[in-house]
Amino acid sequence: MYNWEATDGLCGGTPHMHLTCSEGYVVTAGHGAVQTLTTSGFAQTPLEAGTVAWFTPGTIHRLINEDGRLQMVVLMQNSGLPEAGDAVLTLPPDYLRAPETYAAATAIPADAPEAEQERVARARRDLAIEGFLRLRENPEELAAFHDDSAALVRHRLDSWRIRWERGAARASAATGHQLNRLTAGDTGHLEGAAVHSALPSTRGKFGMCGRLDAYERH
Repeated sequence: MYNWEATDGLCGGTPHMHLTCSEGYVVTAGHGAVQTLTTSGFAQTPLEAGTVAWFTPGTIHRLINEDGRLQMVVLMQNSGLPEAGDAVLTLPPDYLRAPETYAAATAIPADAPEAEQERVARARRDLAIEGFLRLRENPEELAAFHDDSAALVRHRLDSWRIRWERGAARASAATGHQLNRLTAGDTGHLEGAAVHSALPSTRGKFGMCGRLDAYERH
């Protein structure tokens, strides 16, 4: 997790929300917390090695790195939808009015020098914290943030549906088909057993909450 101090004196990542995906953390080292904001209000969940924490779509979340050693495995739902734009950063309202305005404030140029990538990552983190703190102090604005976020990603929904149908929905349907075959005493699908493995295609990429290794979709 990032160890960059923000304007409120806390170190950590970029506050954001997912519209269709649950997210889970398996903490492997260090101490920290995840700050969350929902229609139920603000909360803070402690994180330490061994903690498993998860939350559903609509949960605005901000990771806090308390000791500079926080590490975790992050599990995301729905076959790559988060990487396809499902996550919306809590930027101030003016940045959420159009996809182009939002992209200009959040995109990290892949071909830029690392120092420039870090500068952009820090800048968008701080801008998102500005919006997060505003929402925390003005919870009546949360519904407008939900609506703005939905409008911001509306042009992506058809491509998201294709990803979901080819990924998570197909996997769930396959399990149902296998259960039906086993119920009928048919074990033929077991003959196609196979082993798969993969290495990261990118290492140390700047993410929303820390450095990450990225894998190609399979």
